[in-house]
Amino acid sequence: MSDRSIITIGNFDGVHLGHRTILAEARRLGDERQLPVKVLTFDPHPAAVLRPGTQPPRLSSMKQRVELLKEAGADEVVVLEPTTDLLGLTAEQFVEHLCDQYKPAGIVEGGNFRFGRGRQGDIDMLKSLGEQMDFDVVVAEPFVATLNDLLTALVSSTFVRWLLSHGRVADVERCLGRTYDVAGRVVEGEKRGRTIGIPTVNLDIEYACGESNNGLQCLLVPADGVYVGSAVLEDGGRWPAAISVGAKPTVQHGRRVVEAHLIGFGGDLYGRAVTLQFRRWLRDQRAFADVESLKRQITRDLDEAKRLMTLDLVDCASKSVTA
Repeated sequence: MSDRSIITIGNFDGVHLGHRTILAEARRLGDERQLPVKVLTFDPHPAAVLRPGTQPPRLSSMKQRVELLKEAGADEVVVLEPTTDLLGLTAEQFVEHLCDQYKPAGIVEGGNFRFGRGRQGDIDMLKSLGEQMDFDVVVAEPFVATLNDLLTALVSSTFVRWLLSHGRVADVERCLGRTYDVAGRVVEGEKRGRTIGIPTVNLDIEYACGESNNGLQCLLVPADGVYVGSAVLEDGGRWPAAISVGAKPTVQHGRRVVEAHLIGFGGDLYGRAVTLQFRRWLRDQRAFADVESLKRQITRDLDEAKRLMTLDLVDCASKSVTA
């Protein structure tokens, strides 16, 4: 049996639809040649080594990234540590290293792929090295998403982060092909929600920083605001939710928190893991004159969340019937 493989290398943070296009090409080539597909990804981000403190926040934990990459077609995901030695290799040395370690029969990348010290290598150089070192190079087409305002945009992890920083979670879903999720452990809050009859679960967002790098690359939380989404529990249960991100301006809390009211749920979730799925932007965070005004607004938020979630369910059912 051949020990060769089809490989692709990159950060693949978030595993968005552009990444999935690359994985689909790698899977096609692997099936055609009856070879395994190996994805090489970095942890932490190389910028954490080259320019500490400049690395972007994560769009996915490493565990989630591996799961999504395998779902998208990878047979094996190899997590590379971006050491100074590895990052210091010239473009040619880097490709020689790949050939020694993984024996690629083919390398699949996007058209803007750069590699080697100082990002000196590009696709044209990779093709030239492929001719010398006996591997093919396949360039995957970029993925262009149609956003909710009908504008189109080239999908990248940088663009997804920009959308999240502006609260555009519905457009993020169009770029990822799935909802944007933030997981955390439920911790005790100030329990003000209980006093007004609208209890919330408070997430420890530090838990969302991932399993590696001592939590230095935290998962990106969407912009401050109120969102419509879902809460997925450890037992697989899913509840519609109104999600609040921000510093609770009405009660002058000061610390940024992520909390959610699970519509129709009445259990105790302290200490348990909950995944919040962001579906739609609802409104900005703002200070209210008093707690009663805040309660009336939250009630309106919940009514709107129920309406929007009902529309989403109807839309999904319609798509499944016409598909």
